[in-house]
Amino acid sequence: MQSKGEECVHTGTQLIVTERLRLRPFLLQDAASMYGNWIGDPAVQSEYGERACDNLNAVIELLTRWTAAYGNKDIYRWAIVLQEDGECIGQIAFCSIDHEHRIADIEYCIGQAYQRQGYASEALSAVIRYTFAETGLHRLQAFHRGRNSASGGVLRKAKMTYEGTLRQSFYYRETGEYDDRIYYGIIKGD
Repeated sequence: MQSKGEECVHTGTQLIVTERLRLRPFLLQDAASMYGNWIGDPAVQSEYGERACDNLNAVIELLTRWTAAYGNKDIYRWAIVLQEDGECIGQIAFCSIDHEHRIADIEYCIGQAYQRQGYASEALSAVIRYTFAETGLHRLQAFHRGRNSASGGVLRKAKMTYEGTLRQSFYYRETGEYDDRIYYGIIKGD
């Protein structure tokens, strides 16, 4: 339980090393591997909830904004990089933080060629451990869309708990279809 006067201790996007991955702040040099592996892929970006970048210049513009934001200590956006070859295969980030209640919403995406190999759950588990050890955040939460059941597997492998489904609460503009949002959470001490 949060004691009176306790606040979030923001550390910003710090290096996290796992068995196979380096989670680190993005660099402008990541543009080509990002574009080739995930951010230029409409299928990956659609599940992530973002549009795919059409060209390398669009990726560089986005990276310029992201890297400039690292000056703020409450920005958490990691490049998911393979240790073996330095390839940027995805990202994991807090898409929002509720400072008063010490809660963050977490999101991630991995390039298609790297899916179903445990990279997403390895990255998510590492970020969860880091968050509860190094920041004052008390809870992390995430959702996946109903049609993206593989993402639910990632959340469960990272020890997040299913908390409920909001039926047909996500609208795909591209197709005019609705989908469910399936919510998971984890609290410090779980």
